Amino acid sequence: MSGSKKHSVRVTILNEEYQIRSDASPEHTRAVAEYLDQAIREVMASGHVVESGRASILAALRITGELFELRGAAEEIESGMQGLSADVRRLLPPAKRGESTNGLTG
Repeated sequence: MSGSKKHSVRVTILNEEYQIRSDASPEHTRAVAEYLDQAIREVMASGHVVESGRASILAALRITGELFELRGAAEEIESGMQGLSADVRRLLPPAKRGESTNGLTG
């Protein structure tokens, strides 16, 4: 990724400013930082955690849990799409399936 342009963006998380350099667009980086900031604040607002370092870890665990759930859902969708694709392929004439009618490939 040496050809990718790095963007430098200033973000605020828990009232602390950070200078972030990323290949992502500045808008994306700001959105990610805002999501993290909100997640940490929600953990702290629960009243169970006051210390910001601990709240950050708990927020990171929550966000990672969301990521894993979404990955699982994406895998299920991909598997379903592959199954549907195979079903549709069987309904197509051999020439449209990418198969040769005489069994030879060329």
